[in-house]
Amino acid sequence: MTLSNLLPLRGVRILSLALNLPGPAALLRCQRLGAECTKLEPPSSEGHASADPMALYSPRAYAAMHEHVRVLQAHLKTDDGQAQLQAELARTDVLITSFRPSALAKLGLGWESLQARYPRLSMVRIVGAPGARAEEPGHDLTYLAHVGLVTDTALPPTLYADMGGALMASEAVLQVQLARAASGQGECVDIALSDAAAWLAHPRDWGLTLPDGDVGGAHAGYRVYPCTDGRVAVAALEPHFFARLVAAAGLPSGADPRSPGTHAGIAAFLRKQTRSALDSLATREDVPLHTLG
Repeated sequence: MTLSNLLPLRGVRILSLALNLPGPAALLRCQRLGAECTKLEPPSSEGHASADPMALYSPRAYAAMHEHVRVLQAHLKTDDGQAQLQAELARTDVLITSFRPSALAKLGLGWESLQARYPRLSMVRIVGAPGARAEEPGHDLTYLAHVGLVTDTALPPTLYADMGGALMASEAVLQVQLARAASGQGECVDIALSDAAAWLAHPRDWGLTLPDGDVGGAHAGYRVYPCTDGRVAVAALEPHFFARLVAAAGLPSGADPRSPGTHAGIAAFLRKQTRSALDSLATREDVPLHTLG
């Protein structure tokens, strides 16, 4: 069976009130797992198709995340909007939100009140930080900075905490569905983006990606090197892969991957190679590497 046939959320109805990136990305993951997904957005302003900020600063990202999502619009602070929301909740299995707890309470979406009205409804609340810190303002960059994943003035190449949080939220949807199958009652799970950042930071915390770690630059078989017409990302970490790299570089068998001489020898060999030659080497000798411009 292929992954495309594994649809554990087939028939599960999910309603999302979450805007920006983590909530819609989580909804996209759930849709790909077979869920029937609906998103309730605020009414759009004049001249705009959606009031979701993502639709304004990245229409491409918004379109990608909502391609197979039923999108409705309602002002939840009005009677009509609340009526529309309640009608959707009555047919929903899991509600996803990304509001602060105080905002949820003002909208009548506190967990206790929802559970009393819809006992089989589950809820996944995406927040910035856990517990008492859930009201604090923050964003992907601040969560990454807090766990040491912002090391200079360059911005990270992607939104790690947001996308990691989206994966954790889709995992939470599976968790609450399993729990409801066992108990018959809905469950509520909080997913904090700061926790997602902390999870992604574990390899650094464990020392793996620090300069003296094997995947932090200390191992000569796991580095990015220059070549004649670009760069090459080498991931020959396992002994058998590294032995093939060492042989190709003309270095002595059994070379110490942490030795400065080994680093220098591999660097000198790769610096003389073209990307095409290295691509051929990877295929011929079964060495994990990827060339870059």
